[in-house]
Amino acid sequence: MSERPPQFLALAGPTATGKTDLSLAVSAAVDVEVISMDSRQVYRGMDIGTDKVSRSARARVPHHGLDLISPDERYSAGRFARDARAWIDEIRTRGRLPLLVGGTGFFLRAVVDPVFAEPPLDPQRVDALRTYLRGQSRERLSRWVEHLDPERAPLAREGGPQRLARTLEVALLSGRPLSWWHRAAPTEASGLPGVIVVLDLPREEMHRRIDERVGGMVERGLVEEVRGLLAAGYREDAPGMTGTGYREIAAYLRGEVSLEGAVEEIRSNTRKYARRQLTWYRHQMPDSAVRVDATAPLHEQVDVALAAFERAGGTLPWKDGVQHEVGT
Repeated sequence: MSERPPQFLALAGPTATGKTDLSLAVSAAVDVEVISMDSRQVYRGMDIGTDKVSRSARARVPHHGLDLISPDERYSAGRFARDARAWIDEIRTRGRLPLLVGGTGFFLRAVVDPVFAEPPLDPQRVDALRTYLRGQSRERLSRWVEHLDPERAPLAREGGPQRLARTLEVALLSGRPLSWWHRAAPTEASGLPGVIVVLDLPREEMHRRIDERVGGMVERGLVEEVRGLLAAGYREDAPGMTGTGYREIAAYLRGEVSLEGAVEEIRSNTRKYARRQLTWYRHQMPDSAVRVDATAPLHEQVDVALAAFERAGGTLPWKDGVQHEVGT
């Protein structure tokens, strides 16, 4: 364990557990800036399907990690870690608490347990290979990964075409499998100490919230958002467009399924994704992670999170008149 005091507070957990609501409640008590840990919210023009925090909330609380790239670009956990370290330094310099919020566990792990220094790859060869791999089926990519990097194959298959392609990129262009680089290459930087709060929610309630959230996305204009992205020239196999919500609505717009069928497919796929997140957070978090009952009143969740940060030796930039109210 690091002897340094915590440099950030992280609110993590599966989708629909209430991380955004908790982050805004924390921001009412403590002077914070939020760093999004969501691999889909980095994309510009993808607001509804990724359930980005509202513009009004962003006007009240500074947010980082949103709207960074276009849907046809890639954003790795390593890049997030580099960006996050810079944001954390800047936020702390301003006397505020860096509050990392989101469900992409690989992003969080890349901050506390940095990934390897990526091997130098020729950009032209990378672009050419990515173009070729985009034209291959998921099944074929999976077979190639099984042959070139069997150690990483289960994880790559779970991550879908983008992670499969990334695994193949490194193996083919560096001459060593990605699993070797993770195991043997030096890390980019030292891990940052922080306090991790994981929100726990009963599966039945999580499924209910997911169903409600998906319905709300459709009401707010998810179909129009996807139609606009396709009209702007973004391919359905672009990194951003392969996410849940976008691929199902694209199938509806092609006339392959009804809107009702597409919405139900989004709900089903989101529930499956949440179950995978549950498994990841159950097995990948450090013993020091604090578990919070996401069904508890919001002020109680805030108390648990902030008390954990102070117990770890962190100093909170309390807002005027708030500190003595917390915990009462």
